[in-house]
Amino acid sequence: MPHSSTERFSSRVDNYVRYRPGYPQEVIELLKTDCGLTSDSIVADIASGTGIFSKLLLENGNPVFGVEPNAKMRSAGEEYLAAFPIFTSIAGTAEATTLGTHSVDFVTAAQAAHWFNLAEARKEFLRILKPGGWVVLLWNERRIDFNPFLRDYEQLLLAYATDYKEVRHEQTTKTIHGFFSPGKVQSRIFETTQYLDYAALQGRLLSSSYAPPADHRNHEPMLKELQRIFDATNVNGQIAMEYNTLVYYSQLT
Repeated sequence: MPHSSTERFSSRVDNYVRYRPGYPQEVIELLKTDCGLTSDSIVADIASGTGIFSKLLLENGNPVFGVEPNAKMRSAGEEYLAAFPIFTSIAGTAEATTLGTHSVDFVTAAQAAHWFNLAEARKEFLRILKPGGWVVLLWNERRIDFNPFLRDYEQLLLAYATDYKEVRHEQTTKTIHGFFSPGKVQSRIFETTQYLDYAALQGRLLSSSYAPPADHRNHEPMLKELQRIFDATNVNGQIAMEYNTLVYYSQLT
């Protein structure tokens, strides 16, 4: 398994494009009401990946710089967002975006902050933000105790995944207040559901950075257990993957 966050999704792009969940429209409405987001606000979407969150911003009319270090993910995002002329794809990282000083109104990062060097990323965000600009960090977190499927799925990851405990989003949640300090961070939680048949569920699992690849000894046993869980818990050929979408937002000082 490649440990670099800029490398480990390279073999997972196809599954990431097809099977990763999106984010609820309520996130955009929150940014409008609480942060003053308008269609004129310029956004740097950091670690924009295949463009899932960037698309919501673009549909709101926002010019978006999609900053993505992984070439394959970046290429997929460029293809996905090709219809939006206000999207600009950038080869860069959270710690070195290559964007101009005081060039954006918002910095967003969806499903990515746990990969950042938070101290260095904070410095870079302060540099590229206009005075009074906002940082918005968000991610989807599975509701692991919500139903029998989700409880069994969590146990599958603990048993077979490579470094699941180390890269869980809860690790970032513990440090989020320090990242925004001395400013006061605000937060909201929205609920979202992804309905998956078995093929989509397998693709969703294999899109995860911690899922063992095909040549790993845990790969086949993991998929066998996934099939067992699906067979035991599906309703009419589908399972419901329930998420909390966590949103943290503040003006950096």
